[in-house]
Amino acid sequence: MSIDSYHDLNRRELVQTSLSLASASTSVFTTLYREEALKAASHADVMRVSGQTVSALAGLPVSIKDLFDVEGETTLAGSIVLRGHAAAISDAPVVTRLRRAGAAIIGKTNMTEFAFSGVGINPHYGTPGNPADSSRIPGGSSSGAAVSVAAGMCVAAIGSDTGGSIRIPAALCGLVGFKPTMRRVPTAGTIPLSPTLDSLGPIARSIQDCLLIDSLIADTALHPVTLSLAGLRFAVPEDLVMDDMDSQVAKAFTASLSRLSAAGAEIIELPMTMLNEARDINIFPSAEAYAWHQRLLAEHADQYDQRVAMRMRLGASYSAEDVTHKRAERADWIRRVELAMQGYDALLMPTVPIVAPKIEALTVSDDAFFLANRLLLRNPSLINLLDGCALSLPCQRAGDLPVGLMIAAPAMQDAHLISVSMAIDKALRPALQG
Repeated sequence: MSIDSYHDLNRRELVQTSLSLASASTSVFTTLYREEALKAASHADVMRVSGQTVSALAGLPVSIKDLFDVEGETTLAGSIVLRGHAAAISDAPVVTRLRRAGAAIIGKTNMTEFAFSGVGINPHYGTPGNPADSSRIPGGSSSGAAVSVAAGMCVAAIGSDTGGSIRIPAALCGLVGFKPTMRRVPTAGTIPLSPTLDSLGPIARSIQDCLLIDSLIADTALHPVTLSLAGLRFAVPEDLVMDDMDSQVAKAFTASLSRLSAAGAEIIELPMTMLNEARDINIFPSAEAYAWHQRLLAEHADQYDQRVAMRMRLGASYSAEDVTHKRAERADWIRRVELAMQGYDALLMPTVPIVAPKIEALTVSDDAFFLANRLLLRNPSLINLLDGCALSLPCQRAGDLPVGLMIAAPAMQDAHLISVSMAIDKALRPALQG
């Protein structure tokens, strides 16, 4: 159901159901706000019954990632390392904006520790099973965020995205995930992974729902328009993004392109060899995470998820001069990518090249974990490095494991991206619904 579908429903009953579902799942939420959520729902019901105008989100259940400050609480970011640290003195701006809209924030969702993995496994709080197949990973780092929506606990979730952490779990759980241009949504009041790349945005069941959430949390509103696919031009990069694609993703992606082409869109395979440079340029997550965690790693190494700690320690090898140099390389890379994208309405690619792997396989093997993590992060992280905006849409056939189609555009082209994505979604939804 989309958010509009809840218009005439009793908010308190909805939130009570959401809280019951959340309480029954031990690994989706790290904190529940039962009393506060019910109070927000009851207030929205009173306002609606009395004929007063309320936000479309008023009284509806929403989740926030365990990365956002809530006044009076220590923000843990899926860790145990920060237990006992100082409590937040105020809500993060995004949380404040949700409260002003009347949202019933039912809790903080589980996540990869410190948001440093695209897999979604957490050794401290458990790993939420993928609602499409509970034996499979949900994707990360916004793991609980996606599951809270896909399992019907929330109408929307707020996550963070440094290298795909909104779009990856959205793709693996069959949802829509929107990574806005990072400067549009304030990141204050969140524990950083990489301030150079960190973005905040929604996961929901539809583009329209993501657009609604974005209108409430972003500094600037978007005004998309209705477009026909006929005449739109999409570039599909020939380099990197199709490598190591499994058969299920390949089938869904190819079928999606065929449907778009049949609807009148022009699909062009575009050489983009510069995409292969991204891995060498993008040292920012490791370098910036290590700078933030250096003291904690030295004093509490045993309390970290060791796979997260291993990736953070890679940042110790980068100097301030290295980071400065990579910033210059990044700026030149962005210029060249944007030049190649001129004349196209968006880039199209698989959000990730694989369907969700089994949790057990990645839990027992470091090699399997890091291979999956690399594949999951590879495509979406390109758009973070580009400082662009992107949206992941479900594109699998009904009954198949979820597959995401990523639509991407340069910085501050969010409104056109949403317009284009709505046209694409209209063409793809029939196959998804069966």
